[in-house]
Amino acid sequence: MKFLSQATRNLFFTGKGGVGKTSLACATAVGLADRGKRVLLVSTDPASNLDEVLGVSLGSDPTAIADVPGLFAMNLDCDEAAREYRERLVGPYRGVLPDAVVASMEEQLSGSCTVEIAAFDEFSRLLADPNTTAEFDHVVFDTAPTGHTLRLLSLPAAWSGFIDTNTSGTSCLGPLAGLQAQHQLYKDTVRALSDPQATTLVLVSRAERSALAEADRSSGELAALGVRNQHLVVNAVFRSQQADDPIAEAMQRRGQEALAAMPAGLAEFPRTELPLAPHNLIGIPALRAMLQGTGGEMHVAKGKPSHQEVLPPALAEIIDQITPAGRGVILTMGKGGVGKTTVAAAIAVELARQGFRVHLTTTDPAAHVTNTVGQVPAGLTVGQIDPRAETEAYRAEVLADAGANLDPQGRALLEEDLRSPCTEEIAVFRAFARAVDQGQDGFVVLDTAPTGHTILLLDATLAYHRELSRQSSGIPDSVQQLLPRLRDPEFTRVLLVTLPEATPVHEAAQLQEDLVRAGIRPFAWVVNQSLSPLPVTDPVLLARQHHEGAYIREVVVQWASRTAVVPWLVEAPVGAESLAAVVRGARDGDLVHAAKAS
Repeated sequence: MKFLSQATRNLFFTGKGGVGKTSLACATAVGLADRGKRVLLVSTDPASNLDEVLGVSLGSDPTAIADVPGLFAMNLDCDEAAREYRERLVGPYRGVLPDAVVASMEEQLSGSCTVEIAAFDEFSRLLADPNTTAEFDHVVFDTAPTGHTLRLLSLPAAWSGFIDTNTSGTSCLGPLAGLQAQHQLYKDTVRALSDPQATTLVLVSRAERSALAEADRSSGELAALGVRNQHLVVNAVFRSQQADDPIAEAMQRRGQEALAAMPAGLAEFPRTELPLAPHNLIGIPALRAMLQGTGGEMHVAKGKPSHQEVLPPALAEIIDQITPAGRGVILTMGKGGVGKTTVAAAIAVELARQGFRVHLTTTDPAAHVTNTVGQVPAGLTVGQIDPRAETEAYRAEVLADAGANLDPQGRALLEEDLRSPCTEEIAVFRAFARAVDQGQDGFVVLDTAPTGHTILLLDATLAYHRELSRQSSGIPDSVQQLLPRLRDPEFTRVLLVTLPEATPVHEAAQLQEDLVRAGIRPFAWVVNQSLSPLPVTDPVLLARQHHEGAYIREVVVQWASRTAVVPWLVEAPVGAESLAAVVRGARDGDLVHAAKAS
């Protein structure tokens, strides 16, 4: 890969879930070590699978990788770091404040922002403390900090004493006064990240419009903070090896169209394209093959994959188990890029076709549900909760209230805190509650929903009133009734959408645990964009078809009470006819016909 020959000391890999960040970070670390460098590979991902990829058991201390002299790897235990961080902040109040208040504080500090700052606390030592990594030539990080974290930690206001004298001095990260001890270390970390001689940000994407859009967003956000030494890697680019496989030809065409429409900002960066591997990138030989731009040796079993004979049913069967209720809420949830919008639209159109009154809406600004549905059928209405508008309105309320008497530094900190993901969740929550309320009179299908953490945050008495009593109109009935409705399995059905790949499955499993903690048990899982139902003949696609089996079985056996499989479709489903294929799980002949027709 191009950036290996001029690799900076620090390499950060970022991108949306499932694009191959871990595989690429591991391959890079192996390549640098093979060149005689001493390399430390670090994962900051709570769902890290470095152990699986490298074939070793890792802990929170560097472990030598026997098959690669000079390479050491470790997993930062972000959950443990977050627990320690929470205890530092909450511990002094145990036995002093009521137990309910302490429990509320702990819940507020259990979200993704707290895990993120705890991870940042850990890897700051690796990045900015010269004594910690002095023995290594390169430090490779699997997963980079977000722009929100870097902006917050670069604000001088975060280190001021205003928090001690203002009641509004908390954030999604907890009392920021707890960070003051790390002030210099964090400043050095932000400085190192923005030094092009020391750090390279590797943007990892796939040849898909949504993944490239996410890479472009991350790139711009971090560049605005001075992290401008960036390199784009487009992973898993597919090129058909068999002329008579119409599905392979269609997949290649879709990738080429996505690359041709790449955001202009990304197109300016140095770029590396890597081919779609025929199998999971597990083990040192596979990682070395990835570096060479080859798929490695393929071992494709003869005949159909064994799991193909026992695939879960089509999405239609899940819908048939929902329709007897005649009303309620259906939520599609999962990580970005797994196809939540498509699944939500397909369900809504099918329910309307069956004669139900249906409202389809989304909280995802990039999800063009109206375009996906096409001509809206009778009985279906389509709307959208605009996160930006809802968040701006909420920010204005908070700044007018809590920010009214702050000095300029304090107000700057509050404004930055209000740009956090947690703020958007709270703001969207109110509009989301209004949409759920409509489920009393028909079906409401919602693409994306508040996370389990947000639900628990708002259920904790102290946090609930702190966040929602800022509304001048008080707490509406729809918000008061929302939590009971979401926890009612007869009213709300959550569908977790995933891909038949390691990262999306494991991240969806984490989301399920979060929801269960909030008192919500998912109704079903939907394995989307699967090759398993298809009659492919291209050798790479055949190999991947076999490898899907392990992840589909994991979903069925370990995680889901009900499972549906949706095949990979030739075109992104748009319009009633294509969405019907999502529901019925069109297989074999009709999909081949569609591929040839395209």
